[in-house]
Amino acid sequence: MISPLAYVDPGAKLGNNVTVLPFAYIEKDVEIGDDCVIMAYAAVLKGTRMGKGNKVHQHAVLGAEPQDFQYTGEESNLIIGDNNDIRENVVISRATKAGDATRLGNDNYLMDKAHLCHDVEIKNCCVVGIGTTIAGRCTLDDHVILSGNVILHQHCHIGRWTLVQSGCRISKDVPPYIIMAGNPVSYHGVNAEVLAARSAMDERILRHIANAYRLIYQGNFSVHDAVQKVEDQVPTSPEIVNIVDFVKNSRRGIVK
Repeated sequence: MISPLAYVDPGAKLGNNVTVLPFAYIEKDVEIGDDCVIMAYAAVLKGTRMGKGNKVHQHAVLGAEPQDFQYTGEESNLIIGDNNDIRENVVISRATKAGDATRLGNDNYLMDKAHLCHDVEIKNCCVVGIGTTIAGRCTLDDHVILSGNVILHQHCHIGRWTLVQSGCRISKDVPPYIIMAGNPVSYHGVNAEVLAARSAMDERILRHIANAYRLIYQGNFSVHDAVQKVEDQVPTSPEIVNIVDFVKNSRRGIVK
């Protein structure tokens, strides 16, 4: 399953049923799990640890050296889970410091020319659109959708089940379950259609989420006071607790 026209370093570890197509390049200190496909001209560089069932398309580069002035050649890692689809021309960098890792979870879909910088963490079932750039030390929780040409500033945290529409520039944290759109970016309601279709969320919970964000984004309150009103006025549920905890713990502050 390994083409004689591909380069696979003898120090690389490949699992069962791995396919490596012509002109792919796999360096030493690489681990690739069972049933992965590495397509032509893709490069998997040292420090990359990949789980099972991943597909890496043409000209993708995994485990690139971080584009960070603090990087001085440390042996860091890129850790990839299972069943990810990494499309053409995607670049994912390793972490900056030894012992740290850029992390990609399971069942994610990274589209053409997406760029994940050093120390990024993407959890599970996320979509990263064409040409989207995620700067260093950003975190995407489960089920995030970033549309095409989104730009995330370093250290941003995107909450679960959030949709960021095309062309947005994000420089602060985005709480869960909502839609962000426009430049400058702003709140555009609850991501209700996706939540109802893909998570089968109860309509009552959706109303409670909408009420919480009405207080946070549309009430004439400070963020601190809005969160207190959410706790006092909106019936509690795991989703409401998640919203409150996210806003309280945001280091950069949430998008206004």
